[in-house]
Amino acid sequence: MAKIIAGIGSSHVPAIGAALDNNKTEEPYWKRVFSGFERSQEWLRELKPDVAIVVYNDHASAFSVDLIPTFALGCAAEFPPADEGWGPRPVPVVQGHPELAAHIAQSVILDEFDLTIVNKMEVDHGLTVPLNLLCGKLSPDQEWPFKVIPLAVNVVMYPPPTGHRCFMLGKALKKAVESYPEDLRVVIFGTGGMSHQISGPRAGLINSKFDKAFLDNLTKDPKKLTRISHLEFMREAGAEGIEMVMWLIMRGALGDKVDEVYRFYTVPASNTAVGHIILEGKGKAARKGKAPAKMKRAAASAKVHRIRS
Repeated sequence: MAKIIAGIGSSHVPAIGAALDNNKTEEPYWKRVFSGFERSQEWLRELKPDVAIVVYNDHASAFSVDLIPTFALGCAAEFPPADEGWGPRPVPVVQGHPELAAHIAQSVILDEFDLTIVNKMEVDHGLTVPLNLLCGKLSPDQEWPFKVIPLAVNVVMYPPPTGHRCFMLGKALKKAVESYPEDLRVVIFGTGGMSHQISGPRAGLINSKFDKAFLDNLTKDPKKLTRISHLEFMREAGAEGIEMVMWLIMRGALGDKVDEVYRFYTVPASNTAVGHIILEGKGKAARKGKAPAKMKRAAASAKVHRIRS
């Protein structure tokens, strides 16, 4: 059967994509951001997943105020990069896994989660930037190293889903994936955030204390995070901090106990706190093979091994 073998949390700051596309990754400002994902790229190459479910939010590329699905599952065979106002990003077309996606849709909808099924969709930086951070820079004529199932979540227009609803959707996704008969190794991304506000009197707000507590509790007490209200996210993490509910879909899909393999946090990137975490099922029972030695050392000292600005 298919199995979710790991979860990845990552910010999806659009300026990170621009820095990558414009060959600025070695500039001092950006090098500290990209260096925090080097070990993660090594880890992912060793893991060799077949499919990634990428939970992200659309930024008025596939959807608009005319149509706002709370949860939208991409079931197409491919998803081209969107034109976000300056042309599509120079990245590969995302290849989907329509068979697994259709199975997930059926299982989750019958589990009483009302997903919108999307059979044609372009994907923006919310999805492609985390893929770049974990897979490196790829040209349009290359391929991402695994199939991708996009899961778009509305965190732009009120009302967004609650953290609890997102966490429970993650549990439904786990059930759906594990009932798929093909032997597939699946990773799930939760993207967005961390604390930031892009407009208004508090523009530029970053709350590192809140962010780091959120990362701590993703590992040790995710149910505590499900009780954070919309108002608290906005007050503590800025108007766009609500994006962190998408990390709870990833966490809900992993089961009760996890091992924290790696963590990275730095500020700022553009006007955003950049957070990143890798979680595996407790005891790594889901994995085949061994983790890279560097990742083992990072995991052994995850409480202190965090790259800071």
